[in-house]
Amino acid sequence: MADPRYTKLADTLITYSCDLQPGEKILIEAIDIPPAFTQELIKAAYRAEGTPLLFLKSQPLMRELLLQASAEQLSLIADGEEACMKEVDAYIGMRGSANVSELSDVPTEKMKLYEEFLWKRVHVEVRVAKTKWVVSRWPNASMAQLAQLSTAAFEDFYFRVCTMDYGRLSEAIEPLRQLTETTEQVRLVAPGTDLTFSIDGIPAISCDGHRNIPDGEVFTAPVRDTVDGTIRFNAQTLYQGITHEDIQLRFEGGRIVEALSSNPEHLRAVLDADDGSRYVGEFAIGLNPYITEPMKDILFDEDRRQHPSDARRRLRDRGQRESQPDPLGHGPDDVAREGRRRDLVRRSSDPEGWSLRGRRPRRPQPREPAGLRCRGGTSWCCSPCFGC
Repeated sequence: MADPRYTKLADTLITYSCDLQPGEKILIEAIDIPPAFTQELIKAAYRAEGTPLLFLKSQPLMRELLLQASAEQLSLIADGEEACMKEVDAYIGMRGSANVSELSDVPTEKMKLYEEFLWKRVHVEVRVAKTKWVVSRWPNASMAQLAQLSTAAFEDFYFRVCTMDYGRLSEAIEPLRQLTETTEQVRLVAPGTDLTFSIDGIPAISCDGHRNIPDGEVFTAPVRDTVDGTIRFNAQTLYQGITHEDIQLRFEGGRIVEALSSNPEHLRAVLDADDGSRYVGEFAIGLNPYITEPMKDILFDEDRRQHPSDARRRLRDRGQRESQPDPLGHGPDDVAREGRRRDLVRRSSDPEGWSLRGRRPRRPQPREPAGLRCRGGTSWCCSPCFGC
């Protein structure tokens, strides 16, 4: 008998996140995922009268492949995956690697080849732009260890977060989305942090379970050259299998001019990857009511609920590229918006019961931010989060 949590999550991904319709084709990419859950995804696709296609992959095998990979080799792989992606209407990516550092010893030049020939061609140019897609991670002992929870406790947390009522969340965060669109200036203030920037005229987007699971945030983007000051992060982050602690960034005219962390050489290498990497591409407020502490996993940490008592906010520092480090955490403890604070307030003991105190906003004219068009071409976004 299937675990009912598997069935509920599969139905959420197929019917809500991807909104699979009769006759549509969906590609399921399962990377180190238990066959029992992959089966539930296939069953859910058939229940929706869709046509499922399946890719099975493994991070340890991908590591072995990349260690000596050539451009010609990865281009050939991309030819097949790109052709398949062009034929489907929807995509689900589930990752479950037991070792978050599995690719940490893959040479940087090989990872660049992967991003250029596979990631960009298949995912950025086709999947993100032309399909209904959602990505998620699968709970395992490695994730539980990062979250400092037992495996059983983490699994309960995971399914509670991933199967919440995202339709209700979408309605609840709409006032904040509207407020963000009317805000002109943002200032972040905390120990080691004093950062200002403009978001005037930049669209604000609600993330409510249609691209990532878990989800729950409202994001926008700073006007490219307006970011000035310093920011310091007090939570760890993991990128390309390498952990960064105590990230400190200094901005002038929108550009990162100084960067420190527990691994400064790797951080600088990422920031020097291309011309856009030293610019901020997204500012967001995490709102998932069940994610209350950082756990060194960006897919969860980016949606961490911001408590009214400290109004913590997080800033993701990304440039115009497909993948960037995501140094976020408890972050700044105060946000000044148009000279006044806007606080989230609890309506009840229900963790999903949020509302927003503030005036009804006006609608601005959209203005192009620093980032690139993403999320299926429906909005401006420079951050791939986990899967885009």
